[in-house]
Amino acid sequence: MTESQVLTALWTGAFLLVHLGVIARVILRPHRQPASRVAWIVVMIVLPVIGILTYILLGETSIGRRRVSRLYAVLAVMPDLTKAPGMDSPNLQPKIPETYAHLFRLGHSVNGFEPVGGNCATLLPDSNATIESMVADIDASQDHVHLIFYIWLPDNNGLKVVKALQRAAERKVICRAMADGLGSRIMIESPHWKAMQAAGVQLATALPIGNPLLRPLRGRIDLRNHRKILVIDN
Repeated sequence: MTESQVLTALWTGAFLLVHLGVIARVILRPHRQPASRVAWIVVMIVLPVIGILTYILLGETSIGRRRVSRLYAVLAVMPDLTKAPGMDSPNLQPKIPETYAHLFRLGHSVNGFEPVGGNCATLLPDSNATIESMVADIDASQDHVHLIFYIWLPDNNGLKVVKALQRAAERKVICRAMADGLGSRIMIESPHWKAMQAAGVQLATALPIGNPLLRPLRGRIDLRNHRKILVIDN
């Protein structure tokens, strides 16, 4: 055999090993529906290179082992809300119509939190009204403001929230804000982010991307923090 034939044989053998290894991973990966396994295997057989690359990028629900370990560490020290004082109050017992009970069971299976009664909600007509309501509540805060967004842009409405947080921090209100590293990257890289830090707002980036070429090796880049939550004075 010539040198080129040897190299070709080695590359072919290496690719076959990788190909078989990824297929084995698809078959043995826990918590996957049979139809999903079959679909991935078909893609890898028909389009081996594209199938392997696509599976590496999108095939598994993983945000990285380090992040998962940090998540479990936080959950381990969280108090058991079912044992909190007053949680047995009749006013806090949820009254859920049977029609919607399955939705609450689904939520509990995802985050482990039981539904709590005594809540109320107001539907606002549009995003502008929602931002105005949030800004008014932040301006009325006295102890703390906790905010987490997926998409937070330095546009008209986004800057209203920025200014409200700065005003609250200047009043010595504890302000903590977290934004997704992809959906809010423009805000995070803008001067407004640094201005909030300078005003005393405690900021954090959820699921930072870092090097996009290395990110797939540590977890999927498309799994983002989609929460939109604002908590003021509990």
